[in-house]
Amino acid sequence: MPHTLSEAQSKHLLAAYGVPFAPDRLVADPEGAVTAAEALGFPTVVKLCGDRIAHKTERGLVRLGLADAAAVRTAGADLLAAAAAEDGDVSLLVAPMVRGTRELIAGLATDPQFGMTVVLGVGGVLAEAVADVVVRLVPIDRIDATEMMAGLATQRLLGPFRGEPPVDGDAVAEVLLGLSAAAEAEPGIVSADLNPLIVVDGRPVAVDALVEVSGRVALRAPVPG
Repeated sequence: MPHTLSEAQSKHLLAAYGVPFAPDRLVADPEGAVTAAEALGFPTVVKLCGDRIAHKTERGLVRLGLADAAAVRTAGADLLAAAAAEDGDVSLLVAPMVRGTRELIAGLATDPQFGMTVVLGVGGVLAEAVADVVVRLVPIDRIDATEMMAGLATQRLLGPFRGEPPVDGDAVAEVLLGLSAAAEAEPGIVSADLNPLIVVDGRPVAVDALVEVSGRVALRAPVPG
């Protein structure tokens, strides 16, 4: 039966295939979160992380824009206290706050008729409103990835925007190729969701990941703590 990997495991799995993530650290307690935040830099994001936690935002298990050690310490304690028995083993995931004016979404989805697909779309607050999504069957090559970018209807968001450079098409292609490679190498993957991919200085950076698997997948090395 399919099950979800934790955010930390999901990121670790996809990063092995070249998907770019913001740096983060997995820690056990609020003091560990403070140490991680000081190393990564403020402002900071702290999330509750666990194998059985799929929808953190809906449950209020994410704290954004934490400006100092005291805020991180309090957030860490509050998040651990909010864990439910059915969440199982949990930890705290600490990352720097990544900001950008544009967001994309990318991922893998299993089509019931055709099989595994790679998905690219416009993310953020516009995602549901514009429903701008392009899909290709796995495997894809660089030409496919480039065509997916060109296939988005909201092209104005991909060019120079509010003083920022255009979205780096090669960097987006690397994300899509990495997802395709992961799907080929890990047949246990049922779906993967990178939402959002925040565009920073023209380059996409994934700040969250959720991978659903059926059976086992190979985490190439232990998930770092």
